Amino acid sequence: MYISSKKTSMQQSLFPHLQHLIGLTNEEFDIFLGCLQSQKLKRREVLIAEGDICRYAYFIKKGCLRYFHNVDGEEITGQFFFENGWYTDYESFLLQKPSKQNIDALEPTELILLPKSELLNLYITIPKFEKFGRIMAENAFLGLRNRTELLTQQSAEERYLRLMKERPKVIERVPQHYIASYLGIKPPSLSRIRKRIMNNT
Repeated sequence: MYISSKKTSMQQSLFPHLQHLIGLTNEEFDIFLGCLQSQKLKRREVLIAEGDICRYAYFIKKGCLRYFHNVDGEEITGQFFFENGWYTDYESFLLQKPSKQNIDALEPTELILLPKSELLNLYITIPKFEKFGRIMAENAFLGLRNRTELLTQQSAEERYLRLMKERPKVIERVPQHYIASYLGIKPPSLSRIRKRIMNNT
């Protein structure tokens, strides 16, 4: 694991993103930059293990994160996160309690870290960040709702077709056995679905 601080790189990655999200001024963004750290992960390196406490919100500058649970010795994939998006284990982050998730990198990944303590200070010093916190909470809720809908209201083939349409990065960059786990099916079933779709196109 490698941690450093590279202001220019962070500016290039984050300034347009936050300008769009909450409209920071240059001065406000400089204050924000002073709160950040950076981290690099190798492929399959663990970011958070079950039982750890999540103390950061992570902006993915490059790469892909996956969260999963271990159930009877089997990894059950819950979600994938790609560059220019945020990730945090929301329950652990908010309550500072041990995580129920495992998070690893599926590719060499570069992260920008915002500590919870710094975020709480930003709520006071730059009230615009309260909107940032609200957006994070809304996205976490919508992600959970969409995940539940995917698994309970659609057939396996419908799940895969929806994934192809809405999240092509997953299809292009994530190994098939992780996609199968995410969709709640076995890899042979996913292979049959993919073959059937290819034959019908």
